Amino acid sequence: MSFLRRPTWFAVALTVAGVLAFVRLGVWQLDRANEKEDLLRRYATAAAAGVETFGDIPESPPVDRYPRLELHGRYVPGHAYLLDDQSHGGQVGVQVYVPFAPRKSDRLVLVGLGFLPKEAGANPHLPPLPTGDTVLRGLYVPPPGVGVRLGGDRLPEQRGAEKTMVYVDLKEIGVDLGRVLYPRVLLLDADPGALYARDWTPAVMPPARHRAYAFQWFTFAIAAVVIFLVLHRKRRPPTDR
Repeated sequence: MSFLRRPTWFAVALTVAGVLAFVRLGVWQLDRANEKEDLLRRYATAAAAGVETFGDIPESPPVDRYPRLELHGRYVPGHAYLLDDQSHGGQVGVQVYVPFAPRKSDRLVLVGLGFLPKEAGANPHLPPLPTGDTVLRGLYVPPPGVGVRLGGDRLPEQRGAEKTMVYVDLKEIGVDLGRVLYPRVLLLDADPGALYARDWTPAVMPPARHRAYAFQWFTFAIAAVVIFLVLHRKRRPPTDR
């Protein structure tokens, strides 16, 4: 004899739809975890790869390629862009970006110098940039995602050489500079002698968190089945004493 009461079609359909949705979301999170692992692996591989010349690659490489470049030119003085609310090693600070003029080009490259901690809650004092001809090496990557803008960076309203940003928008920075920027940024190689921390990783959700979300969705699927069984379990008739 079955231990379940006959369920309604609506209850069955609702449970099946819920289980399928939860399982699909769990599988999607696992797929995202694999994508993030692949992205981190490509970053690590690129950081250890040989150096290519800036002029030998397309200005917009394939989205899954992060070439390590050598770039000759000069820093553009008088401009620094500070990406606010960043953290590194338990410290709160900024990621510093500055424009760089490649040799024999009328466009600029935005260069990521690295992380500096804030000083007593205020923006740090930036070390002076090299003057004259300079050779840079680093990863040529897409800029960090802009996320939710919440009113914008308001770069035109800021005065002075240093401007604070809440996201990196190359078009807005180009307008502020009055120059056109290349569509990617150059993240400089680590330098033990530099004050900047250059521990570059993609600004993405880590794979472990995606797997935690997947486990959560699979748990919801199991819970939906358990709830269905509990609600349709036959109750034993009372026995006479």
